[in-house]
Amino acid sequence: MDLRLTGRRAFVSGSTQGIGFAVARALLDEGASVVINGRDAERAAAAVRRLEAEVPGAEVSALAADFADASQVRRLLDDLGDVDVLVNNVGVFELAAFEHLTDDDWQRYFEVNVMSGVRLSRHLLPGMLARGWGRVIFVSSESGVDVPADMLHYGFTKAGMIALGNGLAKRTRGTGVTVNTILGGPTFSDGVAATVAQVAAAQGVTPDQMKDAIAAGNRTSLLQRFIEPREIAHLAAYLASPLSSATNGAALRADGGVLTTLT
Repeated sequence: MDLRLTGRRAFVSGSTQGIGFAVARALLDEGASVVINGRDAERAAAAVRRLEAEVPGAEVSALAADFADASQVRRLLDDLGDVDVLVNNVGVFELAAFEHLTDDDWQRYFEVNVMSGVRLSRHLLPGMLARGWGRVIFVSSESGVDVPADMLHYGFTKAGMIALGNGLAKRTRGTGVTVNTILGGPTFSDGVAATVAQVAAAQGVTPDQMKDAIAAGNRTSLLQRFIEPREIAHLAAYLASPLSSATNGAALRADGGVLTTLT
């Protein structure tokens, strides 16, 4: 299917690996030009080279910035220019007991997972509205609906992303701009793979054995496996396209059936 993204320009935050990288790849496959982002300039440049090798002729570049630092975000926005598609993907996660989380932990999660989308959308959405077309996509999580007790800070910020996307969509009424949110399920991103490997080593099993055990232990999952980043990216590419024009203000599930209630 031609998603009609040729000639469109996209920015994907947090896209040197994992879901963000997969989204960038999917948009490049559909003919969009893409600006990727990571905290480290060398890693971002390496991701650009990888994308250029995987998608011959791709128009891809990178801007480095740490979204925990508002000054770095301002510099990024000064260099970015206008985009047609904004994918708010950057995020941090970890397992942590609520009583061990400090104020600084909460602030960091809010800065990266929520304020990144606030700052990018505040800067780029007005231009989309003025031009009469645009797409804003938030990559949230089923954890924003069913908040896990051992990742309360993560679930809280992902719920904030859902609320932000819902409110911003109301500002696009009657325009060619849409704002939507993806509720991803347990995805085998690079970060998750590293965590699984650490747990496997601690328990004396292989990473594959641990991966399968975690997936099998998720009683509500209909997939009974981890989601692959490209499976989230396919939905993001559709939401970025003109073909998704009737979808606005939605929180769309790509959760593998983990959520057992309607959202």
